[in-house]
Amino acid sequence: MNHTPSVAVPQRSVPGTAASAVADGPASRFSKGSAAAVLVCWLLVVFDGYDLIVYGTVQSSLISETGWGLSKATAGTIGSMAFVGMMIGAIFAGRMADSWGRRRTILGCAVVFSVFTILCAFAPNAPVFGALRLLAGIGLGGLVPSANALVAELVPTKWRSTIATLMMSGVPIGGSIAALVGIQLIPAFGWQSMFLVAVLALLIVVPLGLKYLPETLAPARATGRETVRAAGQTAPAGHGLKEPAGFSSLLRAPYLGISMLFAVATIATLFAWYGLGTWLPNLMQLAGYNLGSALTFALALNLGAVAGSVITAWAGTRFGPIPTAIAAAAVAAVALVVLVTGPPVTVVYLMLVLAGVGTHGTQCLIIAAVASHYPGHLRGTALGWALGTGRIGAVAAPQVGGLLLAAGLGVNSNFFAFAGAAAIAAALLVAVGLKLKSNLSIHSSPSGASNV
Repeated sequence: MNHTPSVAVPQRSVPGTAASAVADGPASRFSKGSAAAVLVCWLLVVFDGYDLIVYGTVQSSLISETGWGLSKATAGTIGSMAFVGMMIGAIFAGRMADSWGRRRTILGCAVVFSVFTILCAFAPNAPVFGALRLLAGIGLGGLVPSANALVAELVPTKWRSTIATLMMSGVPIGGSIAALVGIQLIPAFGWQSMFLVAVLALLIVVPLGLKYLPETLAPARATGRETVRAAGQTAPAGHGLKEPAGFSSLLRAPYLGISMLFAVATIATLFAWYGLGTWLPNLMQLAGYNLGSALTFALALNLGAVAGSVITAWAGTRFGPIPTAIAAAAVAAVALVVLVTGPPVTVVYLMLVLAGVGTHGTQCLIIAAVASHYPGHLRGTALGWALGTGRIGAVAAPQVGGLLLAAGLGVNSNFFAFAGAAAIAAALLVAVGLKLKSNLSIHSSPSGASNV
């Protein structure tokens, strides 16, 4: 796996701080300041995972207790609203992070997500609830690509893939927290309490971000020859001072083909992952389990995803993110097909763990590949592109799941749909691997960056 060095942002900074790590390009060492910034970014990713599962935990309550007149199909539509917002947020926040700086984008997205999630607890009807979920999703969708772009600049290049994968362990950990908290809070305090948890992000994580996240500007936007000369440095020939940033650069040669493959593979992966996250508790209740048992199945899925983050971080470093992602997607597809056969409860738990390992692990590895293979001036945009377009799968999955159930096709139809998406992701990632090998064999970069 080849890595793409970030183009440095010449600026004055205190050595050893997170800011100086960014200023010097990819960090040569992992300082305490960088570690603190990475931890804050990880905590924000935890809330992304919490939000993935939180709607699934309250969905049956919204249908049966609110009097909003929700059916399974309309509940699926409302479930998709947050993912529509995430798609919008991811696409534009990645570009904003490359233009305005990672810190301001991350903190702004965190505040938007927190405020509108808290307001969901006070929604008087389904349309208002859906609108608030949409707005919260815009903030939440911007967090992951912006945080990953920042983290990629704070860690040594050789650790970039591993840290990017481990960063995403926050998603299933947040989901596990949602499942565990839901078992206790929903019966005692009602579904509204699940959304009030976002107060913690507003009161704790955002202030930590203000303290520890470095203020940066993306290399291509923040530099100029005058800035370089002022810093007493000479601009290297062929480096990013004249490199155009943005979608116009991402969606043309030599990046167009691989960018499209990454996007479609992410769509398929997030269809499987978010579909399971949204519908699994309800599916297991329809299969005859009570709410507490159904949420433990969701917990198994997320614990598998936590394990998958660690396993795929190691395997991605050892074998490369794309080959490992292919294997992970295949594991998820097989595990979900096994669920359709009606296995014993112990096997159900095991298959859900493997599904968590495979679906979430695949997405972690795609993010690691994108963060490693694009140059610094396009990294935030590329992450936003992949995750933003990938949210199409996240938007479609709750809708498709609800429509399949409304059509009377049963619980297994959902598992077949999610298994098919995982299999498609594996096939697309094979194409990504072939494309990368083809590019590496044809092109060579004088700066040492990967030609993707």
